[in-house]
Amino acid sequence: MYIVYGIPNCDTLKKATAWMQKHKIPFQFHDYKKLGISKAKLIQWCGQVGWEIILNKKGTTWRKLTPEEQAAIKNDKNAIKFLLENTSAIKRPVVEEDDKVLVVGFEEVTYQSLFKR
Repeated sequence: MYIVYGIPNCDTLKKATAWMQKHKIPFQFHDYKKLGISKAKLIQWCGQVGWEIILNKKGTTWRKLTPEEQAAIKNDKNAIKFLLENTSAIKRPVVEEDDKVLVVGFEEVTYQSLFKR
């Protein structure tokens, strides 16, 4: 079973889950605003795809930081600490299967190739 991580009011997450439902792809939703996200999970994700992929630099949370605060986030350790305190800065959605990140974000072409049946 796929696990889709995100927050319910995110437009990108809504597009991704609607696509998965339309194509009858079974998934479980993990709302990390309500359920949280563990440091271990963030370490795992960053180890698999890199913190630069997990950190959403296009979102409001990132843009509200000063240039100095942004510059201070320059490695896994700093990024994970920031993401634990600011879960809305995690790029959405993160789709996992068996603890392996399959995709971060939503692009229909990518989902079509990943979820071919």
